[in-house]
Amino acid sequence: MSWYDAKPWLASYDEQRAAASEFTPTTPLVTFRRTVGQAPETTALAYFDGRISYRELDELSDAFARHLTASGFGRGDRLALVLQNIPQFVIALLGAWKAGGIVVPVNPMYRAGELSHVLSDAGVKALVCSQTAWHDYVGALVPDSSVTIAVTTSELDLQTRDDERVLGKVRREATPGAADLLEVLRSTPGDPPTDLGLGLDDIALISYTSGTSGKPKGATNTHGNLGTNAVILAGAGRVEPGATVFALAPLFHITGMVCEVAYAIEIAGTLALAYRFEAGVVLGALLEHKPAYMVGPSTAYMALMAHPDVTPEHFASFDALYSGGAALPPAVVNAFRDRFGQYIHNGYGLTETTAGCVVVPSGVEAPVDPASGTLSIGLPVPGVIVRILADDGTELPFGEAGEIAVEGPMVVPGYWNRPEATAEALPGGRLLTGDVGFMDERGWVYVVDRKKDMINASGFKVWPREVEDVLYTHPGVREAAVVGVPDEYRGETVKAYVSGAPGAAPDPDELVAYCRERLAAYKYPRSVEVLAELPKTTSGKILRRELRARG
Repeated sequence: MSWYDAKPWLASYDEQRAAASEFTPTTPLVTFRRTVGQAPETTALAYFDGRISYRELDELSDAFARHLTASGFGRGDRLALVLQNIPQFVIALLGAWKAGGIVVPVNPMYRAGELSHVLSDAGVKALVCSQTAWHDYVGALVPDSSVTIAVTTSELDLQTRDDERVLGKVRREATPGAADLLEVLRSTPGDPPTDLGLGLDDIALISYTSGTSGKPKGATNTHGNLGTNAVILAGAGRVEPGATVFALAPLFHITGMVCEVAYAIEIAGTLALAYRFEAGVVLGALLEHKPAYMVGPSTAYMALMAHPDVTPEHFASFDALYSGGAALPPAVVNAFRDRFGQYIHNGYGLTETTAGCVVVPSGVEAPVDPASGTLSIGLPVPGVIVRILADDGTELPFGEAGEIAVEGPMVVPGYWNRPEATAEALPGGRLLTGDVGFMDERGWVYVVDRKKDMINASGFKVWPREVEDVLYTHPGVREAAVVGVPDEYRGETVKAYVSGAPGAAPDPDELVAYCRERLAAYKYPRSVEVLAELPKTTSGKILRRELRARG
């Protein structure tokens, strides 16, 4: 037995987390039906001033399932969801599963070419999108695609507040060629759909990766992946049943799917939605809904911290705040705790691990590696084995950096119609993440960086996160990203991009000198460029590849 098979992190579990190690695999629909039976009148979805109970959500998703079935949609067919954080997303998600379908969540920021690839690659038969997206580009793609069932909806539905900050430009529009979701739900009465008995190994989602190398690939998240990981994450947490979960992360992202939708259903709680991220809208929603749990990228927390109206009261209701999807600098954690009295717990996961697989336990503060200043991403969650591997696949001892590999019940079986990619990334069911990291002797895991982001400066390895963590300690810096740019003498050299903290105007030369004092000579950035905002994905991850393209 290897060192990792001995699971040294178990000694770091507290009693509650150890108890969570005993879990029963399940599926989201099994959990949902249990929750509907136990708490039918509990609010399932809160959207501005709109409220939908679990009983109503069950009835609405039943109606959508009946519509799909009557339209020729059957078991294993694919339905694409191109929606922001609105109740219709959850209604359509559950309805598609009840009809036996596989959901393809699509980033609503995709443009025509990106969506066209997903529709073709997944062989999508049904699609639900906003009325605006239909008129912008989706409607024009459908006739030449495999889609035969098209449904649209308005973000103005199921609420009456019409907050101008996020809904000010939304208009209700007719969508010839597509049915209206609310009309569909009202016009399809009948008995509950037949339980098709979807099992642990049936595919629930085809979640497309960001496509950093070539076309995006569809990870096949099973019903067992989703349902079981929600059980594990909820069981190891400190959030009371019936609590409110605020959807800071987008629902289409795997974090939103598991750590928001499935998590809220698992605890029979309320999922509070606010369409899309806008710092002022989010802060107002936190005061209104008083959530106990929230997870989102570090960049979202930075934006909330920078808002002029933010106060400790906005975060007073929380039992647990989590960050995932983007690196969490220790300086941000410390500043947030100092200002608001709340600790942001780190977490780590990928689309291929169906969200979190390494998490800082609730109520515990993650250690910081004294050598690099890197904040730990946490301990492997119950049921998971994490290994650190050398380039030749051999296991490395604790403290040595290598590729992070993950095994557990949340790891996907593969990629949709990509056997070669599956064999490369998931040999024997073990996920090779592409992230470089190490584990200490207590089982705490640390991410150094992505393999592909390593900078080679005159033969020396420079990991961007180490430089970024130093920049985040400067009071004038709000966001930071470090990339390698071509250099005739060094091959590559280090360049930093930053955005300023509220009221600050960072001086590039000062930031270079600041880093020079705190880093080895080959690591500090030779140039710094200040931008108003750094480019990010809709899930909040800073896009280093776009910054590299700037040069």
